[in-house]
Amino acid sequence: MSTETTVPADTTDAEVDHLVRAAAAAAPAWVARTPTDRAAALTAVADALDAARDGLVPLAGRETHLPEGRLAGELRRTTFQLRLFAEVVTQGAYLDARIDHADPDWPMGAARPDLRRVNEPLGPVLVFAASNFPFAFSVAGGDTASALAAGCPVLLKAHPGHPRLSRRTGEIVVDALRGAGAPEGTFAVLHGLTAGTTALRHPDVRAAAFTGSQRAGRALFDIAAARPEPVPFYGELGSVNPAFVTPSAATQRAEQVAAGFVASFTMGVGQFCTKPGLLFVPRGSGFAERLAGVELPAGARMLNERLHAGYVERLGELRAHPAVRVLAEGADPLGELTGPTVLATSAQDFRAAPAELAAECFGPTALVVEYDDVAELPALAATLEGQLTATIQGSAGDDVADLVATLAGRAGRVLWNEWPTGVSVTHAQQHGGPYPATTAPTTTSVGTAAITRFLRPVAYQNMPEQFLPAALREDNPLGIPRLVDGRLAQRTQAPATS
Repeated sequence: MSTETTVPADTTDAEVDHLVRAAAAAAPAWVARTPTDRAAALTAVADALDAARDGLVPLAGRETHLPEGRLAGELRRTTFQLRLFAEVVTQGAYLDARIDHADPDWPMGAARPDLRRVNEPLGPVLVFAASNFPFAFSVAGGDTASALAAGCPVLLKAHPGHPRLSRRTGEIVVDALRGAGAPEGTFAVLHGLTAGTTALRHPDVRAAAFTGSQRAGRALFDIAAARPEPVPFYGELGSVNPAFVTPSAATQRAEQVAAGFVASFTMGVGQFCTKPGLLFVPRGSGFAERLAGVELPAGARMLNERLHAGYVERLGELRAHPAVRVLAEGADPLGELTGPTVLATSAQDFRAAPAELAAECFGPTALVVEYDDVAELPALAATLEGQLTATIQGSAGDDVADLVATLAGRAGRVLWNEWPTGVSVTHAQQHGGPYPATTAPTTTSVGTAAITRFLRPVAYQNMPEQFLPAALREDNPLGIPRLVDGRLAQRTQAPATS
């Protein structure tokens, strides 16, 4: 077992090649495990992480400056989602199994052949860990959990912001999978910038997932697309998550909305991908003035020096813009203990420079945009790029149907009278959106639907029963729900246990 005091060495190109080949060799055996066995392995990883909590949480705190309570809660989320994906595997609906029996009288005018379609795993997946969630979006996070659940071995590129935690978490994951009977090579951790790009170019890697900056994500996306055989790249690249306050909300719930906004954009020192960085408020309502008087939380350290330097640079650009004024700021807004900043501009000036004013500022800063008429909001929303979330703070009587429709075209999740910084891990969650929020707007990186990223459909025509995947056999040995001749056939028996 490694020590916690030394930074892991970068993974060499030769080591990357060995680990990727090992993952490719493990893929058939991992796919062949029964749903119950694969679910048990995911649960074993969750149990092992829970058992190591007392060592992992302090280690994470030393590397990320995040408080113990936040990290303990994030670790609980991490193990919860591992167990949730274990349930998904045993339930089997993610396979989307469809059976069309042969039909000589098919209305197309020609006989229908026997066709059977099911989702199958892509193969080894490369996951790039994020810095801002050292557990839930890192080594054993949602990308890893969903890929393993799909039947794909995982190569995890550790984030340099928490290398020791990544190494230790990786050891726990490998040991737990081995103890649960997973084949060697099912999971491995890579360190170093070059290791990530080398692995992404390796012909045995079949997909990649990433959470981070637009610049880095786009560079990796281009590598994935430029390969001789391109592979899917599921990148989450950034979002300003606009929020819109209607005149009725500004009048009736001003104090509540202002307090909620400040709590949301400063949560985690503004380092959440769902931080509301833009707030549109009615001019003349007094709401901007109320925000100016809200008590801002104390400053805190950001995750690492690189992020802090980028934040200071971006905040400096915003503050220097001639159309922007400082509405409120905490103590030492550019210092090591970074205090929050609230900036303001007008809707007219925002429309004149949306690319400059709406670019993400990753940290505890938000820009307030004052508009004159609620009828302006759909057009203002239409100027924005793709987003992870969009929020409306309003009342039931507000005429905002056009705004809702516009935001649904711009964001993956649209909220009403809530704030976006809580991303619940559920079956219906959508954490994705049009570019540049993500590179794949039809997918999600949070929630059980994330498993579909690492699957592809295969159809079998007139295939003998003995050669069919278990999910497509007539006797349904997995006991999963299937679409048979256009009708949903319910589970017929318990899932296989061996």
